[in-house]
Amino acid sequence: MSKHIPVLLDEVIKNLKPIDGGVYIDGTFGAGGYTSAILNTANCTVYAIDRDPDAINEGQELVDKYNGRLHLLEGTFGNMVSLVKSFGINYVDGVVLDIGVSSMQIDRAERGFSFQKDAKLDMRMSKSGESATDILNKYNEKEIADIIYKYGEERFSRRIAREIIEYRKTKKIETTYELANLVRKCIPCKHNDIDPATRTFQALRIFVNDELGQLQSGLEAAEVLLKPGARMAVVSFHSLEDRIVKAFISERSGKVSNPSRYFPMQQKSNTSLISITKKPITPSDLETKANPRARSSRLRVAQKAEGEKPWKK
Repeated sequence: MSKHIPVLLDEVIKNLKPIDGGVYIDGTFGAGGYTSAILNTANCTVYAIDRDPDAINEGQELVDKYNGRLHLLEGTFGNMVSLVKSFGINYVDGVVLDIGVSSMQIDRAERGFSFQKDAKLDMRMSKSGESATDILNKYNEKEIADIIYKYGEERFSRRIAREIIEYRKTKKIETTYELANLVRKCIPCKHNDIDPATRTFQALRIFVNDELGQLQSGLEAAEVLLKPGARMAVVSFHSLEDRIVKAFISERSGKVSNPSRYFPMQQKSNTSLISITKKPITPSDLETKANPRARSSRLRVAQKAEGEKPWKK
């Protein structure tokens, strides 16, 4: 199993600026890469959230290591407000979110996230609720096609959905190899810039875990919890996620589209966030060479506006 390497780590810490006595939230604990870096940078406290019970269990060593400065909370970062309020925390000095699936989950074949090894289709980060197998064998053709198109941006979604329906007439779809091989048959070779199964697996994973809904909820929760001047750092890995982050920060910073080409953006008076990164920060060539999984990552940073004015439409 490959070692989990947090992407854009130096850039996240540089922008988050941890301070002694500060309180921070790592909404996607995983293997604890960002959490450890925050705790090593300043004498502060981190409330780390993860929906994966494996991550929570395996993180207990770090809890012991940091002697009271780290608290692990099992749940989704979209619910971070209620999770940290149970500890009496109403405001924090920073939030970091690393969106998507972790290396730990991908590398463990039994979790059913990847087609690199044959295993039972699952893809549930929390190990509860509907699995990918449930969806593929219960949903109708249109529902499956819509999921693959919306969350995987797969142009052959209808063809794949038809093939899934035909296949399951004789056999239940149960394994990663079954699905991957089925999808590959549906996509012409000339379109194989990546493995043909990639977009379908991405779509199912996002849908199973409501990742985009959680992202929106997490951004709103971070906005509520941040003190004036505090920052949130959000790392995303594909365009669907990045568009949501970009739109949220743009809206909350009061920028709205203007039809005039001479004044493309207008500023609203009711702003709750300030955009720190005008364009997303991307990894260096050195980082992508050392960690190929970092190649599509993008970091956007926003700061809570002074005065803590509530944002209104």
